[in-house]
Amino acid sequence: MPIVTVKYQGEHQVDVPEGTRLVHAVKQAGVEIGHRCGGHARCTTCRVEIEAGEPEKMTEAEAERLGRGDVGDVRLACQIAVEGDMTVIPAMVLQDQDWSDAGPEPAEEITPEPVWTTQGAT
Repeated sequence: MPIVTVKYQGEHQVDVPEGTRLVHAVKQAGVEIGHRCGGHARCTTCRVEIEAGEPEKMTEAEAERLGRGDVGDVRLACQIAVEGDMTVIPAMVLQDQDWSDAGPEPAEEITPEPVWTTQGAT
């Protein structure tokens, strides 16, 4: 099983089945990453910097969302299916925000229905 390492106030590691949404893996590691839109690639509160293990493919929804404005060199955890070991740094977590919760629980499967592309191909 892939190991996801989350860097937030130390390092947190979790083994997850291949295909797990990264947003869920981060939460399983004990870090309450933001997902204010419920994991539909609309809000970007689940942004992560990927230090290692970045997947080559991305959903068209993620590519479109990240193409709007200046969000830096990040990916959306709600749009990534874990394929192998990864190390990530979440941009927004519940503990650092003025939120009552991290957002509506994302579905187990990537939403909207993923149409896969490669980075920079859209």
